[in-house]
Amino acid sequence: MPLGRTVTNPVNGEQIPMLVADYVLMEYGTGAIMAVPAHDQRDYDFAKAFGLEIRQVVAPADGEGDETPAGEGQAFVVHSENERLVNSGQFTSMNAVEGKEAIVSWLDREGKGHASVSYKLRDWLVSRQRYWGCPIPIVYCEGCGVVPVPDGDLPVELPDVDDYQPKGRSPLAAAEDWVRTSCPQCGGDARRETDTMDTFVDSSWYFLRYCDARNDRAPWDRSVLEMWMPVDQYIGGVEHAILHLMYARFFVKAFADMELLDVQEPFQALFTQGMILGPDGNKMSSSKGNVVEPASIVERLGADAARTYVLFMGPLDQDAAWSDAGVEGVHKFLARLWRLGNELSAVPGGIEQPAEPEGGALTLVRKSNWAIDKVTTDIAERFAFNTAIAAIMELVNEIYRHGDADVEARRFATATAASLVFPFAPHLGAEVYELLSGRRVWEEAWPTADPAMLLAETFELVCQVNGRVRDRVTAPSGAPREELERLCLATRGVKSHLNGREVSKVVVVPDKLVNVVIR
Repeated sequence: MPLGRTVTNPVNGEQIPMLVADYVLMEYGTGAIMAVPAHDQRDYDFAKAFGLEIRQVVAPADGEGDETPAGEGQAFVVHSENERLVNSGQFTSMNAVEGKEAIVSWLDREGKGHASVSYKLRDWLVSRQRYWGCPIPIVYCEGCGVVPVPDGDLPVELPDVDDYQPKGRSPLAAAEDWVRTSCPQCGGDARRETDTMDTFVDSSWYFLRYCDARNDRAPWDRSVLEMWMPVDQYIGGVEHAILHLMYARFFVKAFADMELLDVQEPFQALFTQGMILGPDGNKMSSSKGNVVEPASIVERLGADAARTYVLFMGPLDQDAAWSDAGVEGVHKFLARLWRLGNELSAVPGGIEQPAEPEGGALTLVRKSNWAIDKVTTDIAERFAFNTAIAAIMELVNEIYRHGDADVEARRFATATAASLVFPFAPHLGAEVYELLSGRRVWEEAWPTADPAMLLAETFELVCQVNGRVRDRVTAPSGAPREELERLCLATRGVKSHLNGREVSKVVVVPDKLVNVVIR
């Protein structure tokens, strides 16, 4: 609803209309917000309904993306690595990431705003009325007050209790013999703290202890942690990672301030994994009756099938619903690889790449090297286990399609598939590899792709008009720019969208795409 009022944009002095909307989330904060209709679909729909200006401020670099520009039916919400700022005054044409930092710096210099980070740390980590948890090493004395337990008396251990259910007070309070103690300072009567610390307290610094686990003099030696910290990669579920990551950072920064550490951040990289949902698409819960017991899957289809399916379900950072049909499909794929291993192990030969393959053998060798390259990249750089497994499936399918190829190439391709599947299906991968080679796959080096076999004779040229894909055509690898431009302009899809309009420029990305920019 329009309020009939405007506010002044502090950067350029423009008057911005004020409206009230019913979709702004309460947790976003109080006060007014600046809507971005060109880059948020809800704001876009709202702006269209009230006839508001839609100004695009981010766009893909030339030749990138397949998105409709904002203002042509939908918001521009899919971002690319090299996107740039548009309609942004002095910051126009800058890389979006660099431009964001430049804008914040300019606002700070001009006294119009500054960047800030807010945290909400809660004290419930050290105020738990539960039996399980770390005892808090504090005693209370009438004369001395709050007194820490001496280092020589640490750790304080939980007493054995018959009933750990809370009854209006901490279960530890009922262990009177444990609660009653003496004051470390005056020796008089004292009582122990009966609250416990949540397990988040332990997990907020356990990685520091791992670096120096055999140290019996201190939690860690600073010089040892100087070599090991920070942790290279942090992986955790979203529900766990949010709080754990925050408290781990708090602990590390506190230890750094206490000169116990030489790092300010505990982790160099974060990857948040998704959750496996029940077959009904909901979070698994015994009360909902949608829990999938892994033991029954392992008993029926094997641990390799269960493990591989979990990693194949979808992108690792997204939730995915369990499917019995899906795990059955993965089991069939593994069975096909097992049959290949048994069949080819009966034929003498090695597993080395053939020297000069031809025909179907060349196709298998090329596909094997493609799979090596893709699986290696997907695992090491993107945690994309699902696409890595899909690549191995493609390789196995190719081996079956070329059943009449030279046995040398088929043995090489099958051994390659076995070594690549080993991280996902270790039992089957090891068995098939040993059948073909007589060696243990875990003692072998990870396979490396032959660069010469990664160079295909042709590739699929993507043909775009104003950044949108309009056609695809097969083109020779390494073709000159003029040849790629000619092939693109000759496609039916591109011709239909040119329709006599003037071509302002043509952007060619060799061996990848051609983007025709028209007025």
